[in-house]
Amino acid sequence: MAEIDGSTLDRLYAVIESRRGADAAASYTAQLLAAGTPRIARKLGEEALEAVIEALQGDKGRLVAESADLLYHLLVLWADRGIVPGEVWRALDQRAGTSGIDEKRARGAG
Repeated sequence: MAEIDGSTLDRLYAVIESRRGADAAASYTAQLLAAGTPRIARKLGEEALEAVIEALQGDKGRLVAESADLLYHLLVLWADRGIVPGEVWRALDQRAGTSGIDEKRARGAG
């Protein structure tokens, strides 16, 4: 099996963007984008909950599948809100080497 890295998410994002304005009857992504932010956000929340449930039930295969769904829906939300993956990758890079506790404190979330 070929190695898969973060560029997979960049390619998926490009596909999602290509579905903007496409026929909603033929594309689930087009349906989501046409429905707007509230629907996309709800679907992301549903997928997050499903991933949590699978994590607690201990089924690795189901958790992998739900994680893929969660990432897909997160990318759809980013596309909807005009966020490109590179913005998130830069935010993560800026946090590299910083303790999570310190990072949360700096945001006032600690």
